Amino acid sequence: MTNILYIGNKLSAHGNNATSIETLGKFLERENYKLFYASSKKNKILRIFHMVYMTLKHSKKVDYVLIDTYSTSNFWYTVVISQLSRILKLKYIPNLRGGDLPNRLKNNPYLCNLIFKNALVNVAPSTYLFEAFQCHGFTNLVYIPNTIEIENYHFINRSFDCPRILWVRAFSEIYNPMLAVRVFIEIKKEYPNATLCMVGPKKDDSYDKTVKIAKENNLEVTFTGRLAKSEWINLSSNYNVFLNTTHFDNTPISVMEAMALGLPIVSTNVGGIPHLLKHDVTALLVNDNDLTDMVIQLKRIFSEQILKENLIINSRKEAENFDWNIVKKQWQTLLK
Repeated sequence: MTNILYIGNKLSAHGNNATSIETLGKFLERENYKLFYASSKKNKILRIFHMVYMTLKHSKKVDYVLIDTYSTSNFWYTVVISQLSRILKLKYIPNLRGGDLPNRLKNNPYLCNLIFKNALVNVAPSTYLFEAFQCHGFTNLVYIPNTIEIENYHFINRSFDCPRILWVRAFSEIYNPMLAVRVFIEIKKEYPNATLCMVGPKKDDSYDKTVKIAKENNLEVTFTGRLAKSEWINLSSNYNVFLNTTHFDNTPISVMEAMALGLPIVSTNVGGIPHLLKHDVTALLVNDNDLTDMVIQLKRIFSEQILKENLIINSRKEAENFDWNIVKKQWQTLLK
């Protein structure tokens, strides 16, 4: 049996959205890999100490150390664990998660070379990151997309009488939730019966800013807080547009899930998004923070029936390529 130590933010028990360590980890366990995890510690300092402890504890029994690699403050977990793995002569695999990692490559070349050039292989879940790392001279790369189980996403026929907008993400400045409410303000001028539901946990004061904008404009916005995946998937049947407002991103699972559910998507075209979605084919894309164009594109879904139908059909077909039964073969080849 192959033993894997999975390093990442395993924080759903603390009210955060599940990340790759919890989704991919479960998929790998079902394929009879033995996994050890670090860390579910809420405090960041305790989390890094726990990651170090688990790496030392399991160094004699694991075949690989799989490290979810982010681009902001959590990037330092990868710095520490990758170099500890080198000292312990462990094979480590950065699983590239951060949408802003290309800027890390530019701004921290020394650290990035220490991490990524000494890795067994770097797993890029998007062609966006794969190409960015290639451009910086890295050759130990493999593209393995993010994955879902397509059977869990039921394709349903929806009513398009007026916009019923769904937004699913953590309330964080990098995901720009305030833009969703500003779009809603404009949409209500033409569609007074339009609705907006925002699903996700609070990460910073962007939640309070978003609520404030809604109150100042006398808007009824549904804020659900964090929901389990099954809960928001059930909730999605009440909505007919998926809005993605992020400032930068990789290949977000929530967008892939919206594709699988047959929800027409209006998204910013940042980071890996235009590698995942194609404008006028699988989604409608706008520039970062472009309120005017986001409103225009959203309205197209309700005025151009053929476009709407094509978006739904094409995005569902594309989502089927991310099914675990397809993607798992690439992980099995890597971890053989």
